[in-house]
Amino acid sequence: MTSAHHAPVLPEDLVLSIERAGYYPALVVDVVAAALSGERIANHLVHLETTFDRDVVRRHITVLVLTPSRLLIAHLDDHADEPPAPQDVATATTESIPLAAVKGVMLTHVVEDPEGYVPGTLGREVTLTLGWGTVARIDLVPASCSDPDCDADHGYEGTITGDDIALRISAAADGDDKLAGALSFARDLSSAIGQG
Repeated sequence: MTSAHHAPVLPEDLVLSIERAGYYPALVVDVVAAALSGERIANHLVHLETTFDRDVVRRHITVLVLTPSRLLIAHLDDHADEPPAPQDVATATTESIPLAAVKGVMLTHVVEDPEGYVPGTLGREVTLTLGWGTVARIDLVPASCSDPDCDADHGYEGTITGDDIALRISAAADGDDKLAGALSFARDLSSAIGQG
């Protein structure tokens, strides 16, 4: 007698978003459901990205899920195994971050023709950057002084930027509904971390 494995059921709108992305939807649904452990979903964002690596097209999907207590991130990538037996392989990673650990939600709006900006439209593209302290980027430049004749070594100056994940969503490439979904997700996540 065999027993079928049944993953927890995800909300229909999340399943439809994953299916529309078209990247191994059954696998993505199971990975997200397994990591979710039945917790209620407050909002979600599904983002598919295609990259070109020499003569190979690679796909990458990111699913962000906001629950009352955490931010769940699922990444799935495809690649080929090395010879002698090359075959397609997908790797799936999930990360669960307590909302109290999320340090920042940054939205960068790209607005074409800012002189003709229509109030309330917020542009046609955003980059959603989330930080929780796992990854930090350090940008250093040689320090200088205001004396044009000075040739002394003033060391370096720079900035440290938290940049755990960044997703670019464009209405032209992804559709108006995906752009609206990204804005909604960013608002809900910002509000949730602001309450802690």
